[in-house]
Amino acid sequence: MTQNALDQLLGRARGPLGPDVDLDFGVESGPLAELGRLITRMNGFFAFNAGIQVFRVGEEGLGHDLLSWNTDEVWKETYDGLADDLFCFGQDIFGVQFAILGQDQVVRFNPETTAITLIGDSLEEWARWLLADPDVNGANSFAYAIQKANGPLEPHERLVPLQFFTLGGGYDFDNMAVRDAADAMRIRGPIAQRIHDAPDGSTFHLGTD
Repeated sequence: MTQNALDQLLGRARGPLGPDVDLDFGVESGPLAELGRLITRMNGFFAFNAGIQVFRVGEEGLGHDLLSWNTDEVWKETYDGLADDLFCFGQDIFGVQFAILGQDQVVRFNPETTAITLIGDSLEEWARWLLADPDVNGANSFAYAIQKANGPLEPHERLVPLQFFTLGGGYDFDNMAVRDAADAMRIRGPIAQRIHDAPDGSTFHLGTD
């Protein structure tokens, strides 16, 4: 019997990140229902050498909690409404968010530009997309290489480029800073607002310390 993509992803996962939970979002179908079942099976995990993280649920555990992650005060307030419609359930090593939009779409949210890219209408499609190209979609090889060179990230940490990718920064290790994942998003939020509102062709000179 062929495993579905979510089963395959869980087979490659490192977790759980928190104690067992029974998570039910009160819907019978769609991505939120899938997410509830996924977290119930494994309460948060890493995959692809920690290139991908799915948040845990609950007060105890490693990394950020799924429900608090989606509150304004953790990081969304710095985006001034541009991320309010997203229920973010995971992220890649660069802080790119994976989210449920409108209860029926799974999307990718670019934290530098606020651009939203549709992945599919289910977590199964999201898992299939990750597995189709782990290096590009899951940052697998990059996550392995940078942590081999500089040491493993802590569960609450992600990378933020010193010179943003959108503004010409590269993926060389010297351009990467380790930050708490929430701090990394808060760094990007005000700048993402400026990029979002700027006319085409605008010039920026920005960086992070």
